[in-house]
Parts: sequence; C-alpha cells; structure tokens
Amino acid sequence: MSQTQSAHGMRHLIQRTAPGLVALAQYQPAWLPKDIAAGLSVAAIALPVGIAYADLAGVPPIVGMYSAIFPLFAYALFGSSRQLMTGPDAATCILVAATLAPLAGGDAERYTMLLLGLTLMTGLLYVLAGLGRLGFMANFLSQPILTGYLNGIALLIIVGQLPKLFGYSGSSPEFLGKVLELFQDFDQSHWPTALLGIAMLAMLILVMRFLPRLPGAFVVVVVSILLVHWLGLDQAGVAVLGDVPSGLPSLSLPSFDGSVIGELLADAAGLVLVSFTSGVLTAKSFARRNGYGIDANQELVAFGACNLASGLAQGFPVTGADSRTAVNNAMGGKTQLVGVVAGGAMLLVVIFMTAPLAFVPTTALAAVILVSAVGLFDFADLRELYRTSRREFLMSVATTAGVLLLGVLPGVLLAVALSLIWLLSVGSRPNDAVLGRVAGRKGFHSVSDYPDAKTLPGLALYRFESNIVFFNADYFKSRVLAVVAAQQPRVRWLVVDASPINLVDVTGLRKVDELREELARAGVTLAVVRMKRYLERFFEPGFVEARRAASEVRHFDSVKLAIDAFIQDQKAKGVDLGGTFSDEQTTLSPAWDDAIEPPANEEASPVPASPASGA
Repeated sequence: MSQTQSAHGMRHLIQRTAPGLVALAQYQPAWLPKDIAAGLSVAAIALPVGIAYADLAGVPPIVGMYSAIFPLFAYALFGSSRQLMTGPDAATCILVAATLAPLAGGDAERYTMLLLGLTLMTGLLYVLAGLGRLGFMANFLSQPILTGYLNGIALLIIVGQLPKLFGYSGSSPEFLGKVLELFQDFDQSHWPTALLGIAMLAMLILVMRFLPRLPGAFVVVVVSILLVHWLGLDQAGVAVLGDVPSGLPSLSLPSFDGSVIGELLADAAGLVLVSFTSGVLTAKSFARRNGYGIDANQELVAFGACNLASGLAQGFPVTGADSRTAVNNAMGGKTQLVGVVAGGAMLLVVIFMTAPLAFVPTTALAAVILVSAVGLFDFADLRELYRTSRREFLMSVATTAGVLLLGVLPGVLLAVALSLIWLLSVGSRPNDAVLGRVAGRKGFHSVSDYPDAKTLPGLALYRFESNIVFFNADYFKSRVLAVVAAQQPRVRWLVVDASPINLVDVTGLRKVDELREELARAGVTLAVVRMKRYLERFFEPGFVEARRAASEVRHFDSVKLAIDAFIQDQKAKGVDLGGTFSDEQTTLSPAWDDAIEPPANEEASPVPASPASGA
C-alpha cells in the first residue's frame, strides 16, 4: 500500500470516528470570533440550567454543573453536528429521578452510586449501539408518539415545580396527587418566596420575548443572587442552594449491589431510546438549516462518549440540548469548538467562582425549569395532528396519559408499544391501486385518481404499495380477490406490479400460492411484473416445498411485456378483446404503445372494496 493510500485511509478513519478533529484541521480563523461568542453565550445558559436540572434529577448542584461541562468536550471530539450542544435535559432528568428513587429507598449515597452506574451503562449502550450501526433507532419513535411523551414529561415537571416556585413542598409522588396538592396546600405558600419566584418568572419570559439574544436564565440567576444578598431574603425564609463545592471531580467508578444491574440496564435502554431520538432530531434539524447532514451512527458513539464522560465525572445522563443548540445557532457558531469554549468557561466558574452560587434561590431555579417545561410542551404539533390525523392525535394523547398516570418509564414502554402498533396498523393496510392508461399522460395511473383511465378488457393491472409479509399477506390476498370480483368484463389475467415490493416472507409466499390456486380455479392467470431480482429466487422450484407452486406465477420485466403476452394468449384462445386491438396486431395498440413504466413515486389510491374482499 502506498503512503498516499495509507494517509487517505487514516484521514477517512479520523473523519469517521472523530469528526471534531477534521473540523479543527479545516478550521478557518474567521470563524473564531463567532465560535467564542457562541461558546460564552451557551455557557451563560448551560450553567444555571445545569444547576436547575440537578434539582430535577434529585442531586446536588455541583453534579448538574459537571454534567453540563464534561460532555461538551466529548461531543466536540466525536460528534458529527457542528451546532449541537449536549448536556442535562428536562425529560432525561425526570426519567432518571423517577427510575432511581424507588431503587435508592431514600438513601442519598446509594442514589448517587446508582446514578453514576446508570450514566455509565447508558454511555456503554450508546457506544455498542453505534458500533452496531443502530442509528435507525432515531426513527423508531414516531413524531406523534415522541410529542406525546414529551408533553407528558412537561406536565409532570410543571406540576412538580409549582410548589417550589411558591415556597412549599409537595409530598405526593403521583401526578394526580400532586395536582390535588396544588389546591389543598396552596395556603402554605411562603409569600416572599412566591413573590420572588413570580418576579423571576416574569423577568425570564420578558427577556426571552424582547431580548432573545440575552441569556435569560443567566440574567435571572444573577439578578436573584443580587436580590437575595442585598435584601437578606435568605434570612426571611427564602430557600437558597447553600454552599456549593468548587474544584474538579474525582474520577471514580460506582459500587453498588449487583442485584440492581438488570433494572439499571432496562432503565438505561429506555434512556438511550428516548434521549437519542429527541437528541438526534435536534441535531438533524439544525444540520438541515446549515446545509449539511449528520451521521446517526456516529451520533450514537458521540452520545455514548458524552455519557461516559459525565459518569466518570460524577454526573448524570445527558443528551442533545435543544435550547442551548438554538443559542449556538443564533450566535453564529460554526464548529464543534463552541462546545470546547462553553465547557472551558463553565470549568473556570466551577474551579474559582462557586461562592456566589450559595445565594441562588430555589424559586428562581423553579422559574427556569418551568419556562423550559412550557417550551417542551408542543401544543402546535398537537393541533396539527388533530387537524390532519385523528388516529395519530389519539395515540399522542394516549402516550401523554400513560406518562402521567403510569409513570415515566412505563410511559416510555407505552410509547414504544404504541409506535409498534402504529407501524403494524399502517403496514397491515397499505395503499393499493388498479392501474390504467390515461389519455395525454404516459405511464399507468390509478383508476381511482383518474376515473377516465382505460383498462384492457380481461386484464387487471394491480399495484400493492408494501412488502408482502405476515401482518398484511391476508390483506393482499383479499384485495386481489376483490379486484377480480369487481372488474367487468371477467378478469382472465391478474398482473401485479411488484415494483414497490422489497420483501416477501414465508407467510407472504404461502398466501401468493393460495391466491394463485384460487385464481387458477376461477380461470385467472396470475402474473408479476418488475419484481426485484433478489426476490425471484424465492419463487424458484424447490427453494422450499411450500413455495414450489408459486413458481408457476408468470414473471415479466415490464408491464408492456406482460400486456403483449396477455394479448398473444387471448388471441391464441380465440378470445374477442372487444375491438380494442385489430386482428393483425400482436403487440400493444397505438393507444398503449407509448406507455412507459409507472413512476416509482406514483401515488396509489385504495381499491374500492367489494363483498368478496373480506376487507
């Protein structure tokens, strides 16, 4: 191998495994001012958000800061997105708290050990998934299901943070119990705390509305620190964080009872599925806005590195952070260097400037979390779902209800189950169409879309817009029989356009065989056109005994060849084709002779059901 080939291979390996190094090698000096400005802006938001989300996850503020800092360095090296910022996320934090609290049994030290174990397991699962090229998981949860899940998380957060905003503590772990407590215990509010919290909430909303380029969370935290310090509000009963330790974390591995490993693995798998889906959606969205693409498999590795870095630094699970990513994009950040700048700035604060954080009032953090939770709730998407697809709207609402009533982790499982149900329901009743020729248009088109489309007497050209597998094979058979039963004059050839079909499993082949036999008894020939070459071997005699009869299905490379064969067959049998073709013709009539193959993206319309279809 030449040195040039070796160098090229090394560059390709680095580009594939550490995109951040490639960005650094191609770095342009003109980008530096924007990357620094964007990094400082991200840090100004990420630090107070990390502190706030630490409370949401049930851990000390310093843990939230570590979780906000060290994953940024890991993603800057391994991430394929130039804009994505990683760190604590509201949905992830509440999922962590909901799953670990029962296992910890009120023991704070055990909770911390379990948290570190969960974070490291999450990182390992991410890396394994990336090496296994499971990036397609990003498409596993449909958008309506993900919206429903995040809406449920948002409502849980809002109900959980309102008591902290008003200065009293709720005790119920259940959503409905928390809602009831909002009304029953409201008279226990600590009014200095409530007034400060409401003021900070209003300030944050106003800053975000009228001064969007300012780091609103940072402004609120700084103002609240000054108010507490100057007015002595901590002496008046306003709860504050208290002393926050400074310095770097000690790198260590957790130790805990091995009996909980199974439960932690299940929790980690749920975290990976949900956090990766939401995180990669954010990465894709901002990559699209900036004119490039991301590698979903590399994002798995990058998210794994982020969680391993967080776990080793005594942090909790992290994912893509949409609000901080939006700030980076708005400030014109060009490369992954933004994450390094943001992480470095926060690291300096953690080492040298944690003393002022002792005066941060918890009500101000509640205000920050509440605004984030409201932003998490996607009412616009719900409204759009209600307008366009009532079934998907109901599935989204059902997922929200599952999160609220069953709990966060059961809500994740419900979301996965509903996604599978939705996938099967769509796949089991795919679109199909009877095709014909349309005057003035080339190709073959749905007779439902074009009622004037011409069909050949005795021939039905049918397209099934899906693979033929176990959950829709019966439906395929019933729809073909419906076409045969409904068409006049009597169908003598049934031609299936197989161009959309990429897979036929054993169940599908058995149904094709049953269909061929039923059609043969009715005097109908079954033909298939444009079948993928790799599928034809399944129809070879003797491939599997159950498939031998299916080999009697006639195969053609094009619709035109199938129609030619039909005409020849009917002429040989002396069948009158109703004057459509002259006696001398052995090929298509001029009306059909300019036909081209139907475009792959031709929209298929449902075949009208008949009593014989069983559908």
